[in-house]
Amino acid sequence: MASIQVQGLHFTYPGSYAPVFSDVNFTMDTDWRLGLVGRNGRGKTTLIRLLAGELQGSGQILSGGIQFDRFPFDVEQGHSALAVLRAAVAPFDQWEREMAQLLAQGDADSLRRWGEMEHRYSAQDGYIIDSLIEREAGLMGVEACELSRPFDTFSPGERTRLLLCALFLRKNRFLLIDEPTNHLDMQGRDIAAQYLAGKRGFLLVSHDRTFLDRSVDHIMALQKNSVLVEQGNYSTYRRNKQMRDDHERGQNERLQKDIRRLTESGREKAQWSDRVEATKIGQGPCDRGAIGHKAAKMMKRSLAIRQRIDRRIEEKESLLKELERADPIHLQPLAHPARVLLTANDLGFAYPDGPPLIRSLSLVIARGQRLAITGGNGTGKSTLLKLLAGQLMPMAGSLSGPQDLVISTLPQETGSLRGTPRALAGRWGLETDHFFTLLRKFDFPREAFERDAGGFSLGQQKKLLLAASMARPAHLYLWDEPLNYIDLESREQIEDMLVDTQATMVFVEHDRHFVERVATDTLAL
Repeated sequence: MASIQVQGLHFTYPGSYAPVFSDVNFTMDTDWRLGLVGRNGRGKTTLIRLLAGELQGSGQILSGGIQFDRFPFDVEQGHSALAVLRAAVAPFDQWEREMAQLLAQGDADSLRRWGEMEHRYSAQDGYIIDSLIEREAGLMGVEACELSRPFDTFSPGERTRLLLCALFLRKNRFLLIDEPTNHLDMQGRDIAAQYLAGKRGFLLVSHDRTFLDRSVDHIMALQKNSVLVEQGNYSTYRRNKQMRDDHERGQNERLQKDIRRLTESGREKAQWSDRVEATKIGQGPCDRGAIGHKAAKMMKRSLAIRQRIDRRIEEKESLLKELERADPIHLQPLAHPARVLLTANDLGFAYPDGPPLIRSLSLVIARGQRLAITGGNGTGKSTLLKLLAGQLMPMAGSLSGPQDLVISTLPQETGSLRGTPRALAGRWGLETDHFFTLLRKFDFPREAFERDAGGFSLGQQKKLLLAASMARPAHLYLWDEPLNYIDLESREQIEDMLVDTQATMVFVEHDRHFVERVATDTLAL
């Protein structure tokens, strides 16, 4: 076991006035399974890129010779899965060709170079790499016989799991894994979590609570003003944080009273010299020089006292700086008199040149229902939402509902959002104050309202789309993976909101905890 130390880390993006990190310090062991959590925009991906050397800040990252590898990473498509994974671990094929050429040359220098290359090849498990890949793929639910298939014929979730296998076959690396669950369905998440629980030496960013609980043994939390590292899984961290927050809230009223008392005392001291100075006027004959001297002394004394008071106020205010706020949010759906809002009869759909995705599907969506659509990747969940929204036309069967039905949709991907939130509100026809209130409750800083959304984190962009859908009063909400990239605190806000609302909703989501808590019904495809 070795340690990685980060000392005095500072980083600000070019053109930005606000630093992402300022004097950050922490230590982590290379043997840990470490989960990285924090609100959207707090710098999780930025920290991973700094550790990986993709960004340069100031300060020190002391790794003791351990190298960092980041996930996801690019691979060359068009080859078998086995070939892609071999190349992702190390350039074995290139080494084998070069070693064969050196042996063929046969001279002393070539043989010496062959020996050096063969040592490196062996140290990276080149002689047994195929069997190692087959073993790891099996742990990820992919049979060895499947590895001869072209890599691009695997589903996005399967490709994610296979590339994680390659990552863990690299030697002497500390792994930086950034949100692998975004492409994993529930079953894939279960498989990947079990796999990661058997590994060591990684920093994992995920917003799936169940996934984190099953995968990690330490948590690193990017707080408002510091980095906290503690032992345990996410649930342990959450319980500890709740106790810390409750303690801070308990102190809040007393601290605010102290701050008000100190502030009033500061004002009073500031008036001392003015009162003395005022005695020079309207008091008859007096020694104005002596009064002025006394006033100056009082001013100097009051200034010193005020400085001490300001320091005490600052100290007291700093005690509350790590308290995270997650104010309740509310959805205000339109009421519709009809009991049934949508009815599908024998629905069918297929994309051109593709197999049927939806076959003979019948369902009824009743007012107040929250229907979760579940199933593996590629089973047609997003397609069904688009059919219900009228964005696609069914190729078979029928879909009917009231003529005046108002639907609000949330797409799975953020796309290429451009423009400030204020401009987007106008473009989307939203009531700006309501839209901004929702964003503020999602921990959006006010200054971000005038910044281009293209520079936001993926989580902040998804919150923009979420707030936009919520700000549109509707009878029916169709949400496609609403929690993608969304931080854990905001997930809990959304859960609490939906549990308490009478809104009718059909949604796709792979977060098991969210589905179990929010859904009134489930449709498995």
